[in-house]
Amino acid sequence: MIALATNVSVAVLGSGTMGRGIARVASGAGHKVFLYDIDNEALGSAATDIKRYLDRDVEKGRLSDGDAQLIYGRIAYTAELPELATAGLVIEAIVEDLEAKVALLRQVEAQTEPGTIIATNTSSLSVTAIAAGLERAERVAGMHFFNPAPVMPLVEIVAGAQSDHEVLATLSDTAEAWGKTPVRAASTPGFIVNRVARPFYGEALRIVEEGLATPREVDEVVAGAGGFRMGPFALMDLVGLDVNLAVSKSVYEQTFHDPRFAPNQIQQQLVDAGRLGLKTGRGFYNYEADGHEDAPRSATANHQVAEVIVHGDRAGTNGLVSRLTAAGVKVSRGFGPAPGVAIGSTLLWPSNGRPVSAVDKLVPDLNIVAVDACLDWPSAEVVAIAGGDQSAEADAAAVLGAAGLEARVVGDGPGLVLLRIMCQLASVAADAVLKGVATVKDVDTAMRLGTNYPIGPLEWADQVGAGRVVEVLDNMADYYGEARYRPSSLLRRTADNDVQLGEAL
Repeated sequence: MIALATNVSVAVLGSGTMGRGIARVASGAGHKVFLYDIDNEALGSAATDIKRYLDRDVEKGRLSDGDAQLIYGRIAYTAELPELATAGLVIEAIVEDLEAKVALLRQVEAQTEPGTIIATNTSSLSVTAIAAGLERAERVAGMHFFNPAPVMPLVEIVAGAQSDHEVLATLSDTAEAWGKTPVRAASTPGFIVNRVARPFYGEALRIVEEGLATPREVDEVVAGAGGFRMGPFALMDLVGLDVNLAVSKSVYEQTFHDPRFAPNQIQQQLVDAGRLGLKTGRGFYNYEADGHEDAPRSATANHQVAEVIVHGDRAGTNGLVSRLTAAGVKVSRGFGPAPGVAIGSTLLWPSNGRPVSAVDKLVPDLNIVAVDACLDWPSAEVVAIAGGDQSAEADAAAVLGAAGLEARVVGDGPGLVLLRIMCQLASVAADAVLKGVATVKDVDTAMRLGTNYPIGPLEWADQVGAGRVVEVLDNMADYYGEARYRPSSLLRRTADNDVQLGEAL
C-alpha cells in the first residue's frame, strides 16, 4: 500500500461541484486541502456549500459535530497559486477544455515540487494529451471521480502514455484509502464508463427513432425487466441532455466515427430546442406537467392459463418457466419447430435478434410473439413482447400474467428492447477489454459502481453465454446491414472456444 500519507497536502483546482466534492473527500480522509479558484466569489460559494453539506451530514447522524468541524477546518480556500507549493497531490477539476487545463497545470507544475503527482479529473479529454503539455508527463495521470464525489464509490485511475507505474499505484491506493473503489483504465475515449455506457443511450434512442417504442415504454422495460434504477431516457433527463450529448459526440469523434458510438438526431433536436431535461423542466419527459406524457401499450389477457408446453431448451425461457411452475401452471415438454413457451397456436419465442416477421416465415403454423430478455426473472415485473396479432398478444399476456409479469407491447424490431441494449453493452465492453482499456473485472466493477448497473455487462454475457450474444448481434447486423452491430471479436472467440470472457484473451 503506497497511498498518500495523511500529512501530505492535496490541492484541488476548480471550486465547482466536482472540485468541492473532491475537496470534501480528501479532507474527510485526513488531508490538508487547498481548494483553488481564480474567482474569489466562487470560493466563497464553495465554502458555504461545503459547510451546508457537512451540517446536513451531522443532522442525519453520518458525522459527529466534531468531525464535521475538523473536515471543514482542513480546507483552505485560495486564489493564489504559490499557496499550492507544498501539495504532494494536485487534482485538476476545471472546465473540460484541453488548452485551459494545460495552461493552468503548467503554472501549477512550476509552483510545486518535482515529485508532486498531478491528476486530472477529466471525463472526456485525453490524459496523454494533457500530460504532453507539461514538463513532467510521467507524474501525470487521470483520477476521475463521479458526481457527487462524496457519494459515488468509483474512481477511474487513468494511465497516460507516459504515466509512471508508481504514480498510478499511488493514486489507486490513495483512492482506496479515501473509501473509494479504484479501477484502472487506459487513456482512451471515454475511459471505461463513458465509453461502455454509450449503447445504453444509443440503442434506446434508435428504438424510439424507429417508432418501436416510446421513451416511457423503453424506460419501464429497462427498469422492470432489467432491474436498472433508471431507464435511459429518465437518466438522460437527470444528467442533462446537453451533457449526455456532449459526451456522446466526444467519444464518437475520438474513436474516428465508430458507428457504435454515433450520436442521435433526436437528442440533438431536443438540445437545440432548449429541452435539456430536469434542469429546464422538460426533456424526454415534461416535468412541468406530471412528468409522463405517453401511456404505455400493454397487452390484456383474455383467459386463464392452466398449462403450457415448452419447446426446446433455450436459455431465454428458463426463467419464465420457473415462474410459471412456481405459480402452479402445469408445464409439459414438447418438440416444436422453434424454442419457446406455447399455449394453443401461440408461441412465446425468446428473441434471438431477428424480428418476428422474419421468423414467422419459418414456422407458418404458429402465431409467434417475441419475448424480450430479463436480467433477473425472479424479480422482474415487466417484459416486452412484439409481433403476433391481437389474439396472440392476449395469449402472451395471459402466460406472462400467470407468472406475475406485465406484458409491455413494443414494435417488431430486432432484439426488442432490453436484449438489444444488453448485447450492445456487452460487445462494446468486450472490445474495451480486447483493446487494453481495462480488465474484465474492472469493466464490470466500473459499470456497477459508476452507473449503478445491476450487473456488469461482461458478467451478464458470461451468464447468458457469449454464443447467444453473438447470435443476437449477428442477426441485428444482418437485418440492418451496418457495422454498428458487429460483435466484438473477443465475444466471438469466447463463443467459439466455449469459455468465459476472461479465458479467451
